[in-house]
Amino acid sequence: MKFIHKDLAAGRWNELNLAEQLANVGSEVERTISWRNKGKQEYSRQAFMRALELVFLTISAPNNRKRLKELTRLYEVLADYFAGDNIYGSSDELWRKYFYFFNYIARKDK
Repeated sequence: MKFIHKDLAAGRWNELNLAEQLANVGSEVERTISWRNKGKQEYSRQAFMRALELVFLTISAPNNRKRLKELTRLYEVLADYFAGDNIYGSSDELWRKYFYFFNYIARKDK
């Protein structure tokens, strides 16, 4: 597999805790939403692909084995919202709220 985030895929991603990982995913999701709302579909698509890659890396991280159900569902629902038929009824606001808490937790002790 060819990774966009080569240094993260090489192992650096596993050094981050789950909150830091999902805060980074949230940043890419926010970029996806922002570019889409500006009508920049290609930039939005690229940010979405980066977000999916980060979720994949999070799923693959050895320390997240106990969280596979939520992480695989996250991957599925993100793909449904941004590339599918949105059968789960997601919204931009829902994704912002979901990832906000991970960002808060990741940054509160730094």
